[in-house]
Amino acid sequence: MRFIETWTSATLLAARDLTPGIREFLLRPDNFTGAPYPVGSHIDVGVTIEGQPQTRSYSLVGEVDPQGYRIAVRRAADSRGGSRYMWSLAPGVRLNITLPTSLVQLDWTRRQFCLIAGGIGITPLVGAAQALARRDAGVTLHYAVRTRGDAVYLDMLERALGDRLTVHAGDEGRRLDLERVFAALPQDTMTLFCGPMRMLDAARRAWEASGRPLSDLRYETFGSSGLLPTEPFRVRLRGEGTELGTEFVIPRDRSMLDVLNEAGHEVMSDCRRGECGVCALDVVDVDGEIDHRDVFFSDHQKRESRKICACVSRARGTITVDTLHRSDAP
Repeated sequence: MRFIETWTSATLLAARDLTPGIREFLLRPDNFTGAPYPVGSHIDVGVTIEGQPQTRSYSLVGEVDPQGYRIAVRRAADSRGGSRYMWSLAPGVRLNITLPTSLVQLDWTRRQFCLIAGGIGITPLVGAAQALARRDAGVTLHYAVRTRGDAVYLDMLERALGDRLTVHAGDEGRRLDLERVFAALPQDTMTLFCGPMRMLDAARRAWEASGRPLSDLRYETFGSSGLLPTEPFRVRLRGEGTELGTEFVIPRDRSMLDVLNEAGHEVMSDCRRGECGVCALDVVDVDGEIDHRDVFFSDHQKRESRKICACVSRARGTITVDTLHRSDAP
């Protein structure tokens, strides 16, 4: 495993609406020390969905705050229930959370950085902007939103970046042109992206077209974001020791990984964010369409649909998977 989760109890100190659809939560863990955490850190939060305990991952906003950890949650109509649960909480409630962990790897020897955020994807980039500006790095941030009113944390970003911050608001006719942005970047620029899957796909295509090394584009996406609506689908199992015709319905508010593990079909996992590939299962048949929501497989592998990341990816219709033939098997 790439990291070990350390859980602790925390108190929700305060909540405030940043926009009609985005709410900020201030969480203070027990025995909070205010120790700094790495750029791009996130925490997992224990939530309850339809009476079932689950976890959701949220990026920490900004650098360390002496009061506690700040996260921002967008109330999504197409969510799997995590945002609805978080929005139901009132200050004073007790929660279980993990200590901060970061999967973002920045090359601090670079002098030029470009940050790109789509919507709520701004949350992990606020701290990155602050840290890079403090180091006097050459950093720009492009923030894409549907409307100017959807943009959050502009005051913090403007203090850190000044005119190096550009807001691309659709209602102002200023849409983000990724090809133009990448073409204007100095050579050896490292770019950090966070946003929905469609935007990530566009960013990767534009980055490759610019001729820059793919290793210089680092990214995160939302585990719940995909190209298809979040809806129930069916999974059939095939493999030695599996009863013929074994089938499960994956509800819209649960992952395939959780459903299969709960039923005793052990599927290994690590990040649960679609980034590591440990939970990848072999796809035997597809009667419908797979919605690959991971950032582990390449575009070519996703088009082939021979494997699926059980932690985040979903489907329309019915898919058949083999839970025993692992991707690392001989």
